[in-house]
Amino acid sequence: MKRILIILSLCFYAVITFAQKIDSADLKVLRTKEDSLKYFSFLMINSEDPGERMRCDSHFIKIIVRSLKIKNSFEFSFDSLQTVSKLVAPDSSFRIFTWHLVKDENYCRQKGVIQMKTTDGSMKIYPLRDVSEFTDRAMDTIANSGGWIGAIYYRIIQKEYQGKKYYTLIGFDEHNARTTRKWIEVLSFNDWNEPVFGLKNVFSYAEDSIPRPSQNRFLLEYKNDGRARVQFDEEMDMILFDHLISETNEPEKKYTLIPDGDYEGFVWKNGQWMHIDKVFKQKLEDGQAPMPMPFKDKEPVVPPGMP
Repeated sequence: MKRILIILSLCFYAVITFAQKIDSADLKVLRTKEDSLKYFSFLMINSEDPGERMRCDSHFIKIIVRSLKIKNSFEFSFDSLQTVSKLVAPDSSFRIFTWHLVKDENYCRQKGVIQMKTTDGSMKIYPLRDVSEFTDRAMDTIANSGGWIGAIYYRIIQKEYQGKKYYTLIGFDEHNARTTRKWIEVLSFNDWNEPVFGLKNVFSYAEDSIPRPSQNRFLLEYKNDGRARVQFDEEMDMILFDHLISETNEPEKKYTLIPDGDYEGFVWKNGQWMHIDKVFKQKLEDGQAPMPMPFKDKEPVVPPGMP
């Protein structure tokens, strides 16, 4: 009982603190806009009509921008948006919203926006545009928000090297009817506090028995229903991901790749993610490895009618 009272007290304090940061009138507006965002975000994912999905995506973008213009909106959590990923950086310097738009089984593009935390509560955002279809060398690309590769992020890992902060993002991309992609990339901010996606040679294979060239970002692409995992283990302080093999002994064909029970990994050393070829000596059975928290509920709640 004492523990419950402490938790309730902390929650009450958090609500009071939250209310002090956002003007009551602005808070009312944000809640109204959140209802609209909830409605459109549900339909842009779940509607059976591609045209309606696209229209709802357009409405969602307009409303989210208007919402973020409201003073101190950074403190508003938008908790009811269950089909949109919302991640806050560990140091609370920014947050990132990501979602996707599916036209058909062969067209899936990600959308997003970074909202920076400002001292005066004013809006500072960076819209994210998925340009992966126009990028031939995604593994080598280093770009600003206008050259974003695209992913729905479900984890941020903050690291530091020589006084500079680096935020490693883990996300997924329902690429097409044959393959799914998991991305790991490093987000940093330049001298003008603008976002930079990708970091030169940050993923290193120098310690492998057979070294390979370093990469500016990491991609795990596999069979659409292959259920490969990429996750960060807090206790090990390591990124873990499934080792893949081809069902048909054709590893060049990504749609044949599935997990074999082994795990590879990356550990942060001297400003790089160093590759570990085999993390565990014994193979893990399905379900034994640590799993990340899902970014949305498995069964989203049907929203009320349009506000």
